[in-house]
Amino acid sequence: MNLPIGLLFAAEGGMKLTYVWEKATPEAKAIIFVLAVFSIFAWSVMASKAVQMRRAKRLNHYFDSEFRGQATVFGIFDRRLPVDGCPLFAVYQDGCTVLDARLRQPDGARKANASVKTMEHVKRSLEGAVSREALKLESGLVLLAAAVSGAPFLGLLGTVWGVMDAFGGVAMAAQAGNRADLGAMAPGVAAALITTVAGLLVAIPSMFGYNWMVHNLRVLTVELDNFAQSLASRMETEFLKDEE
Repeated sequence: MNLPIGLLFAAEGGMKLTYVWEKATPEAKAIIFVLAVFSIFAWSVMASKAVQMRRAKRLNHYFDSEFRGQATVFGIFDRRLPVDGCPLFAVYQDGCTVLDARLRQPDGARKANASVKTMEHVKRSLEGAVSREALKLESGLVLLAAAVSGAPFLGLLGTVWGVMDAFGGVAMAAQAGNRADLGAMAPGVAAALITTVAGLLVAIPSMFGYNWMVHNLRVLTVELDNFAQSLASRMETEFLKDEE
């Protein structure tokens, strides 16, 4: 009993949207097309970044568990394992590469101890690696920010433009002696408001997606900072002599 009624309402809603679209001005249709492109890019960014961050979290968890089980700092580094898409591994790899280069002797063996200058150099390298990984995770979010801030204003621009055309048409009809009533003005106003609806349909999902990704980015960045500090401390414990 409810299914035919629901279909009837859906059909009526579709007819209303079709009617409003037909009454929209070319400028409004152009703005809606631009908003549709914004929406495609925004959803693409949200999908790709969600997959990237989820994969990064999973790999970080696996790598952190493996690293804590190693007897030495170079335990994973010496195995030359490629781990793509893991931010913690990228930081670890960069720090170990710098430390290994500083400890290598002409005969290929590593020194047993490192100097304070070497450890300071490694720390700066770790800080740079953390910044690079954070920028990789952050790349693409500017498109979401643009969608959140720009889409409502584009929709508002189309609405103001359409309302201006509608009132202008009513004024011209009144000057020509024709009757200018609500029935003549309503289609133009309704067609103008559709751009605001389109702008909000783009901005609202983008806002939720952007806030979610910024939160996850902060969590991942804190994890990177904590790991870099922990790695530097472990390197100092293993290779830096206590001053007597």
